[in-house]
Amino acid sequence: MNAVEFHSTAAKKSANLSINADLLQQAKQLNINLSQTLELQLIALVRQAKQSQWLTDNRAALDEYNRRIESDGAFSDGLRRF
Repeated sequence: MNAVEFHSTAAKKSANLSINADLLQQAKQLNINLSQTLELQLIALVRQAKQSQWLTDNRAALDEYNRRIESDGAFSDGLRRF
């Protein structure tokens, strides 16, 4: 669930973006690679969105599992020595 799966060798695609002019100028002066920066941030945002979606999709199952463990205990409760 932590990995963002995408084809790292996929072709690059141009995209039109609107960016604050002052911020863009500062980034250029600092030699910040905009494409690389955007890709790294997109990876983080996609990962976060996928994790959130997974939790939403699986909330009922997680809640049911937690209720069952709380009421019945874990299968290994009788085997643990701690």
